[in-house]
Amino acid sequence: MRSRVGPRHARRPVPTVLRGIYLPRSTDAAAFAMATYGIPLLVLATTNSAALTGLAFALEWIPRLGAFAFAGALVDRHGTTAVLRYASVARALVVLAAALLLPRQEAGLGATVTVMVLAASTGILTECSYIATETAGGVASREAGARAHRVQSVLLGIDQVATLTGPALAGLLLQWTGATGMLTVIAVSSLLTSVLAPRQYRRPQPSAAQPVGKGLRTGWSTLRALPALGWLVAGLTVSNLAVGLLQAAAPVIIVKQLGHSTADVGFIWSVAAVATLGAVALCRRAIDRLGLWPVGVVSATIAATACLAVSFADTYHAYLALIAVLMAGEGGMTVVLRTLRSRLIPADVFGATLSLTILLLLLPFPLAGVLVAAVPPAQLGHVIALCAVLQAAGLFTAFARLRTTPALRTSFA
Repeated sequence: MRSRVGPRHARRPVPTVLRGIYLPRSTDAAAFAMATYGIPLLVLATTNSAALTGLAFALEWIPRLGAFAFAGALVDRHGTTAVLRYASVARALVVLAAALLLPRQEAGLGATVTVMVLAASTGILTECSYIATETAGGVASREAGARAHRVQSVLLGIDQVATLTGPALAGLLLQWTGATGMLTVIAVSSLLTSVLAPRQYRRPQPSAAQPVGKGLRTGWSTLRALPALGWLVAGLTVSNLAVGLLQAAAPVIIVKQLGHSTADVGFIWSVAAVATLGAVALCRRAIDRLGLWPVGVVSATIAATACLAVSFADTYHAYLALIAVLMAGEGGMTVVLRTLRSRLIPADVFGATLSLTILLLLLPFPLAGVLVAAVPPAQLGHVIALCAVLQAAGLFTAFARLRTTPALRTSFA
C-alpha cells in the first residue's frame, strides 16, 4: 500500500512541476549565465584592461568556491524557499545599484572598484541561489521516484540552454544598451526567480539546523557513508581536470596554434552546449530502457576517448567536433550523477552534501588554469594526453566500483 505522503507529490501535475521547479530554475540559470560571462565583459568595457578582466573572473569564482560550505548549511537550516528568495533579491539590488552608479562615474578608480565589487558580490549570491535551486531539484527527483532521471535531465537541459544563450545575450545587451541594459535584465531575472521560488512542502526540521561552519564536515561525513556516490564524485573530479584543461587551453590552441579568432573559440562551446543537450535527451530515454550503470559507462567511454583524441587534433574542425563529442559524454555522466545524488543523499543534509560534491567537482578548474600558465604552448598536447589517460583511469575505477556495490544494484537496474 502506498504511503500518503509520496503519491501526493508524485502525482503533482505537469503545470505544478513547471511552476514550482522548472520556471525558477530557468530564470536563475539565466541570471547565473549572464552574470558569469557578462560581468567580465563589463569590466573590460569599463576598464579596458585585460588584467582586470581576468581578475574580475577570479573574483567571481573564488567567492563561489568559498560559498559552498555555508550556502549548503543555510539551505539545510532555513530551506530552499527562503535562501533562494533572499539571495535573488540581494543579487537584484546589487546589480541595480551598479547600473545606477556606473553611468555617473567616469572611467577610473571609482568605476573599477564598482565593477570589481559587483563581480565578487554576485559570485557569492549566485552560488547561494544555485545551491537552493539544486536542492529543490533534488526534492523533485526524490518525489519522482523511478523517473528521477527525467527531472534531472530537464534541469540539466535548462542549465545548458542558459549556458548557450546567456553569454550571447549579455554581450548583445552590453553592446547595444550598455551596462545599464545588461544589468537591468540580470536584475529582472533575479526578481522573477524570487517571485517564482518553489514552495517548500516540508519545513526544515530542528535537527537539520547546525552551525554554518559545519557544512563541509556534514557533507564529508555523508559522502563517506555513501561510498558509491563518493566513487562517482571522485571519478568525475578526475575527469573535470581534463575538461578544465581543455577549457583553459582552448584560447591558446585555437588562436595561437591554429590561427583562428576568439569568436571561433566561443563557437566551439556553443556547439558543445548543443551536443550536450542532445546527449541529455538521449540519455533520458536510454536510462528508461538500460538503467543508470550502462548509460554511465558508455558516456564515460565516449568522453575519455574523445579527450584522448583531442590531444592529437591539428585542425580547427577536428578540435570542434571532438570537443562536442567530449561534452556530450560529460552530459550523460552528469545525468547519472544528478540522479544518483538525488536518490542517495538524505533530505535533511542534502544541501551540505550537495555543496561538498559541487566543490569537489570544481576544484580541478583552478588547477587546470595553473597548468596552462606553467606549460609551454607547444607542450599542451602532451599534457592533455596525460590528463586524458588519468580521466580514463579515474572513470574506469569509479564505474567498476559502482558495478560491484551491492547497495546500488537496484539503482543501476
